[in-house]
Amino acid sequence: MRNDSLVIIPTYNESTNIVRLLRHLMDLEPETDVLIVDDGSPDGTADLVKKQKKEFPDRIHIIEREGKLGLGTAYVKGFKYALEHDYIYICEMDADFSHNPSDIPRLIDPVRNGETDVAIGSRYSRGISIVNWPLRRLILSYMANLYARVITGIPVKDTTAGFKCIHRKVLESINMERIRSNGYAFQIEIHFRAWKAGFRLKEVSIIFREREEGVSKMSKSIVREAIWRVWTLKIRSLFGKL
Repeated sequence: MRNDSLVIIPTYNESTNIVRLLRHLMDLEPETDVLIVDDGSPDGTADLVKKQKKEFPDRIHIIEREGKLGLGTAYVKGFKYALEHDYIYICEMDADFSHNPSDIPRLIDPVRNGETDVAIGSRYSRGISIVNWPLRRLILSYMANLYARVITGIPVKDTTAGFKCIHRKVLESINMERIRSNGYAFQIEIHFRAWKAGFRLKEVSIIFREREEGVSKMSKSIVREAIWRVWTLKIRSLFGKL
C-alpha cells in the first residue's frame, strides 16, 4: 500500500548530501515517500539516488531532467507527479540539510489533523531561528520577507520558506501552467495563490542551518525575480487574473 505523503526534493550537484538525507528520510515514522527531481547533476547525484532506490523501490522515486531548469519548474513537476499518484500530503524541502528531515512529521501532522491546509517551516515565526548565516544574508532574507509580506498581504512571516507540507486540495486548486516564478519567488507565489484561494496557512517554527556541504544556489537573478514578482502577483490579483 502506497504511503499518503510525499517529500519532493529538487537537486543539482548534491552528491555529498543525498545518500545521508535519503537514509534519514527512510527512517522517519510514520513512513513517507520521496521524489527527487534532478536537473542533470554532473556530479552523479541521480546515480546515487537510483542506488538507494534499489533498496526502497516503492518509496524512493526520481525524475531526471536535462539540464538546470530551475527550482520552480522542478516543484511543479513534482506537484504534478504527486497529484497523479494520489498523494494527499505533499512536502517540499532542500537537499542540503538546511532543513532538518526530522521536522517533516511536524509539518505533516497539522495538515493531516485538519489544523491547516499548508504548514510552513518558518525561520521567523518566533524571532529569528537561523544558524551560521552571515549577517548580510540574514538582513537580506529578513527584509525580503518583510517586503513581500507588506506588498502581497500574505499573513506569513517567512514568505520565501521552501520547507512545507501542502494538502493536495490546495495544489488541485492551483493552475500549475500559470506559475511563472522559478527561484525563491516561487515560494511566495505558492503561498499567495493558496491564501487567495481561501486556504489556511500555518507557520511551524524550525531551526534553519546553513548548508555544510556543496554550493548555495542563491544568485542576483533570483533576488531580482522576487522583487518584481510580488508586484505582478498583487496587481494580477486585484484584477482577478491570478
